Amino acid sequence: MASPGAPPPAPLPEIRPMLAVPGPLPAVAEQAGWAFEVKWDGVRCVVAAPGDGTVRLTTRAGNDATPRYPELAALGEQLRGTPAVLDGEVVVLDARGRPDFGLLQRRMGVANPRRAARLAMEYPVQLVLFDIMYLAGRSLLGLPYEERRSVLAGLGLAGRNWAAPAYMEGHGQQAWDSTLRHGFEGVVAKRLTGRYTPNLRSPDWRKTKHVLPLDVVIGGWSEGRGGLRGLPGAVLVGVEEPAGLRYVGSVGSGMSDEERYGLARYLGVIPRDGSPFTNPVDVAAPHWVEPRLVAEIVFSGWTAAHLLRHPVWHRLRPDLTRLG
Repeated sequence: MASPGAPPPAPLPEIRPMLAVPGPLPAVAEQAGWAFEVKWDGVRCVVAAPGDGTVRLTTRAGNDATPRYPELAALGEQLRGTPAVLDGEVVVLDARGRPDFGLLQRRMGVANPRRAARLAMEYPVQLVLFDIMYLAGRSLLGLPYEERRSVLAGLGLAGRNWAAPAYMEGHGQQAWDSTLRHGFEGVVAKRLTGRYTPNLRSPDWRKTKHVLPLDVVIGGWSEGRGGLRGLPGAVLVGVEEPAGLRYVGSVGSGMSDEERYGLARYLGVIPRDGSPFTNPVDVAAPHWVEPRLVAEIVFSGWTAAHLLRHPVWHRLRPDLTRLG
């Protein structure tokens, strides 16, 4: 307990997360100077624990996410007496232990305490901690990555809903093969000597996905079969080119029933008579829509006919909706 008249503890610094640049893994000859971590498919959060038993989570956009994830409140108690600012990612794991962004979406934006508590029981989150920027009155931004990770490991942070997993040093291909085999999104390579640079994309952090991400425009949909009758079984998507919107394929794999119902509502208010694509679409009985909705998908490459190979739905991108 502070003595009478003692000044209040200094406020924690507000630190925006450091960002990675997309790129290939470091060359084999350089990998001894790099650490390799799992690329998590979740929501990035800065975790501020003032040391009084509380914790506050702030998203990359600067929004307070603390009420959404009540199961993480106990982390503040574990850091009581140790003011700290940490970096991590909130994920929801599927039955096979892999991050599932679709499940996480059910937790996002929920601020009502009762509903958040109920969802915490149904879809509990995990907080993956992978960096520390401030500890007990001292900024760690200027320390090399490997020293910051040593400090983080020394805190012994482990709980039912949070952990600070170890990283792999110097073995990029092994990390790549392991994350691919276990169904993770990819690998983040971090230079061992790199400093933490808030709110900047730094070449000291490189992210490499096992699949290619792509934003596509929805120009139509095809009806599902059986229990999906009346709902989008797949959406017909295209990419913008100088000549217009080029059809590149249909995407149905990876959609949850909840997403299909949501898409049906959105697409039902923007129908059109003809195709918005500049090239032919070989799909039976298509339903055309105004090309306003943008989705993020992942795929493994392009076919000889310039269509998507193995496309998988990832999420709708309301922030990129095209105005009519």
